[in-house]
Amino acid sequence: MAFLSVIIPLYNKADYIKNTIESVLNQTFTDYEIIIINDGSTDKSKDIVLEYNDERILFYDQENQGASAARNLGIEKSKSNYIAFLDADDLWMPNHLETLKCLIQIYPNAGIFASRYQLIFKNGTKYIPKYNGISADFEGVIPDFFEKSLPYPIATSSSIAIPKFVFETIGNFKTSISSGQDVDMWIRIALNYPVVFSNKITASYLHYIENSLSKTPIRDKKLKDFNDYKLQEESNPSLKKYLDVYRIEYALKYKIAGDSKKAKELLQNILKENISFKTKVIYFLPRYVLIFLLKLKKLLRKNGFNFSIYQ
Repeated sequence: MAFLSVIIPLYNKADYIKNTIESVLNQTFTDYEIIIINDGSTDKSKDIVLEYNDERILFYDQENQGASAARNLGIEKSKSNYIAFLDADDLWMPNHLETLKCLIQIYPNAGIFASRYQLIFKNGTKYIPKYNGISADFEGVIPDFFEKSLPYPIATSSSIAIPKFVFETIGNFKTSISSGQDVDMWIRIALNYPVVFSNKITASYLHYIENSLSKTPIRDKKLKDFNDYKLQEESNPSLKKYLDVYRIEYALKYKIAGDSKKAKELLQNILKENISFKTKVIYFLPRYVLIFLLKLKKLLRKNGFNFSIYQ
C-alpha cells in the first residue's frame, strides 16, 4: 500500500495536465499512487493522461459533477492513509511530498499538513504569499489557523495532505457547493484538528489560469452557507473575521453582478471592525467604478502585479 494517494480532479486542462503529472512523477519521495478523476472533460485531457504507462497512475471517468464529486471519488478509490490534493493546472516542486511526509512523521495528530506555495503570473513573475503573524522561517503547529490565514490562505487545494480518517470523521467535500467547497472543508478540519505548516515553498499556483467555474456568473454559483458555521462563529472571533472577509468578497461580486439584495444580505452579517476602511470605501463605490476596477485588477495581475483589498 502506498504511503500517499495523490488526487487530481481533471476537467478540460489539456494544456496543463501533462506538466502537472510530470511534477508528481519527478518527486524525490516516490511511495505514492496518482488517482486522476476525469470529470467529463470535452477536450484532449483524457487522451493525454492515457498516454502514460505507469502503474502508479489510476484513471477514472465520471460525468461532469464538479470538483467536489471528483475529489470524493478519488478519496473513495484511494488505498493510502494520507491524501495529497493537486489541481490539474498546478505544479509541485520535487521536494513537495517529501516535505509533507516529514510533517506527518513529526506531527502525527494533525488534520492538515501544509507547505508554502508561490503564485506565478503570466509574465513569469512570482509572488510568495505572506501570512498574518507567520514569519518566513516558521514551521510547526499554526496557533490560530483562521487568524493566520489572512489575507492569503494557509491551506490550498494543491499544497496540503490530509489523513484519510479525517474524512471519515467530518465527512467529504460538499457537492452542494460549487464555489468555496475547498474552503468549507479546510474550515471543518481546522475546527477539529491541528494544522501544521512547513517553511518550505514546494507548490506553484498558476495565477493567470481561469477555470470554467471562475467564468460562471456569481448568480449561477452555489456558495457555501455561512449559517453552517453560525454557532462556531459566536465563540470564535478569528473564525468570524475569517468568514467576514469571504462575506465582503461575495458581497462585492454580487454588487458588480447587479444583485444588490444579496450583497446587502451578506453585508448586514459582517462586523464593522472586521473589514478595513479601504474595503468599506471600495464596496460603496458605484457599480460601474467597481466593474472598471475589477478589469484593471485582472490586467495588472496578468502583468505580475498582485494586491488584495483586504490588506
